[in-house]
Amino acid sequence: MRSIWNGVISFGLVRVPIKLVNATESHSVPFREIHTEDGGRIRHRKFCELEDREVAAQEISRGYEEADGTIIPITDDDLAHLPIPTARTIEIVTFVPEDSIDPLQLGAAYYLAAGRAPAARPYTLLRETLKRGNRVAIAKFALRGRERLGMLRVVGEAIALHGLLWPDEVRAPEGIAPAADVTLHDKELRLADALMDALSGVGLEDLRDEYREAVEQVVAAKISGEALPEAPEPERGVEVLDLTTALERSVRALRGEPAEPEAERPPRRRTSRPSSEGTGGGKSPSTAERKTASSAREPATRTSRSGKRTTAKNTTAKRTTAKSTTGSAAEGATGKTSSKKTPATRTASRKRSA
Repeated sequence: MRSIWNGVISFGLVRVPIKLVNATESHSVPFREIHTEDGGRIRHRKFCELEDREVAAQEISRGYEEADGTIIPITDDDLAHLPIPTARTIEIVTFVPEDSIDPLQLGAAYYLAAGRAPAARPYTLLRETLKRGNRVAIAKFALRGRERLGMLRVVGEAIALHGLLWPDEVRAPEGIAPAADVTLHDKELRLADALMDALSGVGLEDLRDEYREAVEQVVAAKISGEALPEAPEPERGVEVLDLTTALERSVRALRGEPAEPEAERPPRRRTSRPSSEGTGGGKSPSTAERKTASSAREPATRTSRSGKRTTAKNTTAKRTTAKSTTGSAAEGATGKTSSKKTPATRTASRKRSA
């Protein structure tokens, strides 16, 4: 890895020659600016205002602009005479517990590599000192034209440097939190704890940049001339849930449980049908009751066709006679009930009429 800065770590009177190397890299898909009309590449060229011509990088230096617009040139030699010890030195000023650093202060990360062979011993000494003390080192250093604050910590067998914002560069979170007093219920807190536990199974190494992968698919489709991938349809008509219900459903979904347990499902409403037989309570009769009522009405219907009245005793006798007649017919024929009256039935009918 190419170093971006060379210097030394000042640890009391101990000097550790080091090289500063970027610890992170970007994997974003690079794009170029083009002319929309013809696809021509857009380039940003640097022109001198006085000569009105393009100048090369080696012709460009830095300068300080005064209030009246006057430019004062500042060269690298000028900056080499800065009256501070951190121009080429990472000066350790204190050691603190790592949890005392506010993550809001963390900036860019770098690795510190030993500069020369003689630096191996003091480098290892500083690394082991940080390990044994379970602390991090706070240091000052100069980079890209300004003095910066940094944190040195051990990563594996290397020493890493995290750029820190100065304490006065971190804004106070005043006016950010809700102004109204909010009271949370114990059930909500328990469900939030359960949701946090269910989500804790995912490690950082399992995460990936899905947006970058999607951009790469679109670029690959454009290159090959294939159809672009279909974007998923946005969800419509999202149900607005109260906080407790949303927490419960989230926990069940992560645990692979049904969205709504059987015990908690509301009972289905039954449509009440009034009984034609005057069944009490207006309840719908069961299947067995309907069959019994149907068989009970069948003889009465046949009797009513003859235009004669029947009492409860006559109805019972008729059902008994019908059963015996049906049984005899079933034994002697095909198992179907005969619709014709037998002689015994006609005789019993004449006796009842008399």
